[in-house]
Amino acid sequence: MRAELVRVGLHQVDIKIVTEEGEMHVLQWRRNLLWDEVLLDGKRQGHSGGFGREKCYGLVFGKRADGTGGTKVMLLLDPSTSYGNWGNPHQQIAGVRLETADGPIVAFGTLDPKNLQKPATFSDWMKKSMGMEWGDERRPH
Repeated sequence: MRAELVRVGLHQVDIKIVTEEGEMHVLQWRRNLLWDEVLLDGKRQGHSGGFGREKCYGLVFGKRADGTGGTKVMLLLDPSTSYGNWGNPHQQIAGVRLETADGPIVAFGTLDPKNLQKPATFSDWMKKSMGMEWGDERRPH
C-alpha cells in the first residue's frame, strides 16, 4: 500500500491511496464548524463533533465480508495552526500522518517522524531550529 498527499489545507486534507491490488482510493478529512468527518471515496467513515474532537481515526482496507482480513491504517491529524498568521490565505493544519502496522505510509509537518526526533547535539539543534551551521571542514568549531 502506498499513499500520497494531494491537498493539505486549514479545513481539508486529501490523500490518494493505492492498494496492493492496484485499486485507487481517496481518503478525505474535512473540518466543519461543529464537526470533523473522514470520508473514503466520498462515503463517511467517521465523524467527531463538539470542542474535543478526535485526532485519530482507524480504517481497514480489503476487509472480507465476514469482517476478517484487510490492512488496518491509522489516520492521525494535528489540526493546530500558527496563531500569529490567521490572515495568510495558505494557512494549513500542522501535521498529517497515515500509518500501517509496518510504519508511516505518508507523513507531513509535526507528525513526520523526522520532526519528532530530538537533535543529538547543540549544533544539530541550531541547524534544525534556526538553520545555522557551525563551522566547516576548513574551519572547525
